Amino acid sequence: MKGGEAVSIQNTMKAIADPTRRTILNLLKKGSLPAGEIADHFAMSLPAVSKHLAVLKEADLIRDRREGKYIFYELNASVLDEALLWLKDLRGEEA
Repeated sequence: MKGGEAVSIQNTMKAIADPTRRTILNLLKKGSLPAGEIADHFAMSLPAVSKHLAVLKEADLIRDRREGKYIFYELNASVLDEALLWLKDLRGEEA
């Protein structure tokens, strides 16, 4: 594994280790959502949810786009695919 790939896998694993972030990913698998609507699913402040979104974005698991005054987030499944391929390789399975 190359250095960049190792960092990418490490960021992915760190991001999905948290149950709140896994819930956010599950919400986004149905389609893009604005930050406020994501926050509505949690009993925490919008700034706290924003921190979770920032970790997911840093790991490239989600992308954002601005529409007027709203920021919409969407899943970037390609990073998850890369992590799954790495895990399969680790187990000795064919991709």
